[in-house]
Formats: sequence, structure tokens, C-alpha cells
Amino acid sequence: METSLKTLIVDDELYSRDELKHLLEAFPSIQIVGEAESGEVAIMKSLQLQPDIIFLDVEMPRMNGMEAAKALMELKKAPLVVFATAYPQFAAEAFRYDAVDYLLKPYDEDQLRETIERIEKKFKSYHKNNLGRPTGKLAVEANGEIFYLEPKDILYMFRDDKLTKIIAKTGEFEMKTPLKDLESKLNSLNFFRVHKSYLVNLEYITRLTPWFNGAYQLQIEGRDEMLSVSRNYVKALRMRLEI
Repeated sequence: METSLKTLIVDDELYSRDELKHLLEAFPSIQIVGEAESGEVAIMKSLQLQPDIIFLDVEMPRMNGMEAAKALMELKKAPLVVFATAYPQFAAEAFRYDAVDYLLKPYDEDQLRETIERIEKKFKSYHKNNLGRPTGKLAVEANGEIFYLEPKDILYMFRDDKLTKIIAKTGEFEMKTPLKDLESKLNSLNFFRVHKSYLVNLEYITRLTPWFNGAYQLQIEGRDEMLSVSRNYVKALRMRLEI
């Protein structure tokens, strides 16, 4: 599988996190982006890191895995959840939270491999149904010609009357697709809505400056213009940007 699946490991025991991290390193499709020691931290890091998968321990103090999963399901980009516990009696309850799998500790390598294969199939199916073209490129227009643009080369895009204008490393383009449809396609590729009319690539934000009435302005790498950040999006944007 070419796409890396961003993975968050959640367990209140450091030994268990280290064990699972070591086992997951054997799978090229898995990219471990973070760890959390509690349900509360798991939710915060999910907002920041936007993981595709969360390996979630069930038995944790304060907010347990089931409670955390319930909150995670409410996120705009809800991750797939794999529960992990030493207690098999939680299995039936786990699948009420749409868990993709349920792993028993100590981890069995064969069972873990089956879980990863199941996850990979889900994501392959998702991309096939949602990206349209196998290449994952956007068809854009410039000077009467059609170009296929790599999303990673896009700096930001904005809605201008009936067209979406795209500012990329390679030039400026336009397309008729509404911004909300592009947001849905690009959400998993590090794009973020900062204003009703602007969608930016988080990789290229270099500065965030307070403006007025709780709003901010941001600057994009290699660009002189400042983009408006609506106060409704400021908190979520800062959580995505900050470590």
C-alpha cells in the first residue's frame, strides 16, 4: 500500500505502548505519528494530528477507551479504532463503537497482521471510491488548457464568484468544483478550512498573526499576501499547527 496510514497509539502503560510500536514498525503502511497516555490526551492529539487509525486501550483511568471512542466518533474526521485490552469480556461492547478490530494483550503477531490487512483494505476501498482518479491529482485549468495538479504542490485555494482559484508552487489555476467538495477530498491530505472562502495547505503556513475581533491572519511560504482566518476556525487551526 503506497499511502501511509497515520497511527496514534493510546495506552496508559508505557511498556504496552512501546511493545505495540515495535510490532507496528514491521508494517510499511503504518506511520506512527504520536502516542497518548489517556483518553483525554487521545482526543486532543486526534484534533492536532488527524490520525487515520487509533490503537486504543480499553482500561485507562479517568476517561477509559470506550468513553474516548464515543468522543472520537463525533469528530469531523473520525479515525478508525482498534481496541486493545487484556480483558476479552469487553469485545462485544467494543463493536458498538464501530471498531475495526479488537486485540487481546499480550499481542499476537498473526492477529495484528490480520488487523492491518483489514485496515488496508478499508482505506484502499475508500480512496478508490472518493478520489476519482487513481493518481489522486486535481484536473485544473489555465490558459484554456487542462493540467493535472498534485495536491502536495497546492499552497492554498479560494472561492472567487463561481470559480475556485488555486495558488500552487507551479502557478495559478482555476476549477469549477465548489470549495466544500475540495475540502472533503483534501481533508486527509493536510488541508484545512480557515475561512468560508479559503482552504490552505498546513505544510506551507509560516506565520499566524492576531488581527482584530478574535480573527487572525496567516502567511504562506513564498507568498506576500496575508490570508484571513475567521475567529470560528482559529482554535482548531492552532491545535492542528502546534505540537
